[in-house]
Amino acid sequence: MPELTIDSVAHGGEGVGRIDGKAHFVPDVMPGERAEIEVTRDKRKWARGRLVRVIEPSPDRVEPPCPAFATCGGCTWQYASYERQLEWKRAIVAGQLAHLGGMRDVPVLPTIAPGPPLAYRNRMDFSVVQGRPALHERASHRLVALDACPLLCTELAARFGRLGDLSGTIKVVLRAGINTGDAMILVEGHVPEQAGDWDASVVARSRGGLRTIRGRPWLEESVDGVRFRIPADAFFQVNTAGAEALVGLVSDAAAVNSDDVLLDGYAGVGLFAGTVGRSAGRVITIDSGNAAYRAIAGNLERSIPGRFRSLHGQFETVASTVADRWDVAVLDPPRAGLGTAGVDAASRAAPRTIVLISCDPAALARDTRLLHAAGYTPEWIQPVDLFPHTYHIETVARFSLR
Repeated sequence: MPELTIDSVAHGGEGVGRIDGKAHFVPDVMPGERAEIEVTRDKRKWARGRLVRVIEPSPDRVEPPCPAFATCGGCTWQYASYERQLEWKRAIVAGQLAHLGGMRDVPVLPTIAPGPPLAYRNRMDFSVVQGRPALHERASHRLVALDACPLLCTELAARFGRLGDLSGTIKVVLRAGINTGDAMILVEGHVPEQAGDWDASVVARSRGGLRTIRGRPWLEESVDGVRFRIPADAFFQVNTAGAEALVGLVSDAAAVNSDDVLLDGYAGVGLFAGTVGRSAGRVITIDSGNAAYRAIAGNLERSIPGRFRSLHGQFETVASTVADRWDVAVLDPPRAGLGTAGVDAASRAAPRTIVLISCDPAALARDTRLLHAAGYTPEWIQPVDLFPHTYHIETVARFSLR
């Protein structure tokens, strides 16, 4: 079987080594290691392999903290020290900016770790197999039943242990407000009899929509002193400490003042509008999600009463037609990024500053190229580790109108 030395980490989390100049992508290895691999896919310009054994391990290799790591696909990097994970994420962002964006001189700052690398998730979505919560096996549609998950925040870990037999249940979603003590469990399929013992609101999902079984159909979380109501099926950052860090970074980047109109595109339940928007004269929010749109007015009425306008619809369409102008735009698009339509819509009013929050380095690179072409200079990009032990990377980037 071939041997290779790993020299870098690719976007997607795999180690990269070369044999006769051809790049080989292999999971579970890290730069500096020499490994024996089995080639599982061989193309003309690249190959993909499976780790057989590490011949020369890196001093940064550690014992994974989760016993299910070898099979569960929820994490990819538990074998590496956390310090190295942070360095890899910065390198991946810089690499994607150069490779896909053609932007080699943009300052990419060292990755921020907003909180601990374990027990950080305020939300986890599990499938159910044989009556037990499960995640997908690596690179497979098969499910791995779990006895515990070290990524769960303390509030959810306790409730995970009380789930009991989930036979007949299809999926179960655990959510918590870390700063409020709220907890919610969203169930798809059969609602177990022991649901009343879960010490959480219980909501059932079916083709007919959501039905409250116990408690309330929402939970609340507090970020930067602002309390947000989050409906059962609405998006919110899964790392509360990370959300706090994002708010601080976006606030610094936006630098809004009392005369400014702030546009919060892809606003969700109002995380940035309700926090960063406190310094603005007026705030415009746009979001296409029905649950988020129903919640955002109540959230903003508590934090910036009378100073906001909430619009419902696709950002690219609404921002292109609304008569209002804005001085600063904060944009937190889905994983695919802004794209040409999103950049055109955001830049239509020629705001002096655009702050982009991205959860995919490839999308960030493409959007950076598009924004630069639209007249915006990327001043800095800050990776934030909202998803420790995985290759997923959140970034905040500041763009200024040239």
